Amino acid sequence: MGGTRIAGLGHHAPARVVANAEIEARLGLDEGWIARRTGIRERRWAAPGEAVSDLAVPAAAMALAQAGIAPDAVGLVLLATSTPDHLLPPTAPIVAHRLGLSCGAVDLTGACAGFLYAFVLAEGFVRTTGRAALVIAANILSRRIDPDDRMTAALFADAAGALVLAPDPRPEAGLLASALASDGAGYDLIQIPAGGSRRAMTADTPAREGRMVMRDGRAVFAAAVDIMVSSCRQVLWDAGIAAKEITCFAPHQANGRMIAAVAGRLAIGPERTLSTLAEFGNTSAATIPFSLSQAKAARRLGQGDLLLLAAAGAGLAGGAAIYRL
Repeated sequence: MGGTRIAGLGHHAPARVVANAEIEARLGLDEGWIARRTGIRERRWAAPGEAVSDLAVPAAAMALAQAGIAPDAVGLVLLATSTPDHLLPPTAPIVAHRLGLSCGAVDLTGACAGFLYAFVLAEGFVRTTGRAALVIAANILSRRIDPDDRMTAALFADAAGALVLAPDPRPEAGLLASALASDGAGYDLIQIPAGGSRRAMTADTPAREGRMVMRDGRAVFAAAVDIMVSSCRQVLWDAGIAAKEITCFAPHQANGRMIAAVAGRLAIGPERTLSTLAEFGNTSAATIPFSLSQAKAARRLGQGDLLLLAAAGAGLAGGAAIYRL
């Protein structure tokens, strides 16, 4: 039995650039406040009328073009998103249709860890069926933040990333280990209070209830770092690989301090850590494939490289994976 390969990568961000100064002025913050606390300098926000599918399609098209495979070779499309075009139906089928694909297609809601879960599931699909899988992560979080809340307004942004997983004859290529984790005790640390079956939006529901709330930033930070570090250590142990052997660490781009904390505890230096945070902010599930695609374009990834992926987010859900290119 062979392995798998990342046959193509793609990314897409909206045209509108929102610099820190715009947000700092609106919230009455000192110049440089956001960059000092988050590492973010600017981010992209979608235009009015632009939906998640409008970001997902160009990112996926880029990945498919790079992969150079026929449409009928793709057997599955997984779209990791927390901001679908509609609550019903799922967005993945229309994305697949716009790409000329007629395979299975479904959304996966995993917040910031959504791509990692989709990636692990898709890798198993490819090994089982021998068909390629298209994994996309896309979010428009600018419409879910509270513009008056510095905790969310400064962090979140809009973008999409995608990759194509395909069969590979090399048995050593592909997923070497994965560890997926959750801690429901932190379920309400990050949430959108209204809009689900627990609490519907009504005419009397304040608009703020339909926006993202981060109840305790310090608790979120500590829990996310713990999940990512423990999951990374687990996959390194399971794969029999030392941290010094990792070619490239691709963590979820939550904020600069979190990336530094996780990498530091794993003894992985900044020269091996991918980051697109400064220019694109926190795009939730999209950050890992977006960063991988940019790294590929910059020729920072090559065959045989060992990738360490890690994520954590609302739920709390997270995990890590080691993949050999």
